[in-house]
Amino acid sequence: MSQTTGAVAKMTKFRWVVLGLIFLIYTVATADRANLGIALPYIRKEFVMTNTEAGGFISLFFLGYALAMLPGGYLCEKLGVRRVFSIFMVLLSVFTGLIGFAGSIFQLKACRLAVGLTEGPMAVGMPTTINNWFPAKEKGLATGIFIASSKFGPLVVPLICALIIQQWGWREIFFIFAVPGIILGLVWYFVVANQPSKSPFCSLAEAQYIANDVVVNNQKTVEVKQYKLWWLDKIIRAKKIDRLDTNAKLFLSWNMVGSALGYFFMVAITTTMMTWIPTYLVTVKKFAIMKMAFASSAPFAGTVLGNMIGGWLSDNVFGKRRKPLMLVTALATSIAMYSLKYSPEDPYLLGGLLFVSGLILSLGFSGFTVYPMGLATKEKFPIATSITNTLGQLGGFCAPLAIGMILDKYNWDMVFTALAGGCIICFLIVLTLVEPVDEPVVRGK
Repeated sequence: MSQTTGAVAKMTKFRWVVLGLIFLIYTVATADRANLGIALPYIRKEFVMTNTEAGGFISLFFLGYALAMLPGGYLCEKLGVRRVFSIFMVLLSVFTGLIGFAGSIFQLKACRLAVGLTEGPMAVGMPTTINNWFPAKEKGLATGIFIASSKFGPLVVPLICALIIQQWGWREIFFIFAVPGIILGLVWYFVVANQPSKSPFCSLAEAQYIANDVVVNNQKTVEVKQYKLWWLDKIIRAKKIDRLDTNAKLFLSWNMVGSALGYFFMVAITTTMMTWIPTYLVTVKKFAIMKMAFASSAPFAGTVLGNMIGGWLSDNVFGKRRKPLMLVTALATSIAMYSLKYSPEDPYLLGGLLFVSGLILSLGFSGFTVYPMGLATKEKFPIATSITNTLGQLGGFCAPLAIGMILDKYNWDMVFTALAGGCIICFLIVLTLVEPVDEPVVRGK
């Protein structure tokens, strides 16, 4: 048997080991995505491209990423995350390595598209695993840590890539980055089960805790803290809703589609920071490679911290409400993007501004991933998160291409203004959404 039996089973904490693996593996996966932004100025010395062509090249990853989301959701629903995730992690790493062998622009583009197609199902598998392995009151923090891993990759990538380029060249970046993912894909297959109840490392007590959201120990229960921000429920339109239990309901729900549209604009910001900011620092600010690496890492240092803080706040302060921080992030990020029009020339001051921008961007960023967990049933969550990620990654596809087109006709001031405008649109969309809760809190309760 895979579970500990008996009246009182020992309470394991294997879900946190699973989360640790998620953090490590997705750090590697997003590093494979982010390394192109650092390599791009040097690739363009060998393969001549206009800004629009370079933007299109960058966008191919996000096109493949978006196209793979819904098929990835169906695969996870039918085959389980364990097999799907492991297979695509290995394929992702193989195509990353092949970029280093590219001898033409066509080969570069084909491999970049393939990296996106193979990472897409993984982005469905991670939140699905969190939804299966964590109780409701821990999902915000767990998702915040998961999202932080997607920013930790871009945080460490600039320095590693700069050192590799100095020592060898841009091609070696992709050879080196391919190795860890193959190993970790195999580790996931042998360690993480689809459900806690099927894991030999998870006790019955932990599986019951995950399912019931309470700790059962010698017939005593520890209940969730009482939520006191009753006035906030009126502002965010908190209400009890029926969980969406069919694909048709998911696709026809404005709450589902609206949150995904908001995510479109948020992903556009992170994609810009990951892919175009290094070029901005080299071509506009004229930073040397190590100063560029420092400033390029700064926003992702902020996002790693902000995602963890935001996840904890949404669980413990806002009582599993996701909209408050989603709204704060959209509005504050619009201000941060506009302020980059007046960015300082000093790399350390600019790094500080980018750090703050990343911090406020990430406070509510994980909310867009957690929000569908309150809308859909567990069985339909893989499709729900596929919808969110499909529209979100279309933002990732559109942003680099649009920025290249803007730069060929205007300048970086117009880029930052457009990004700020997108955040305002996101804020207005999120305002229209319902906050799904078990029961809205009224004064006096």
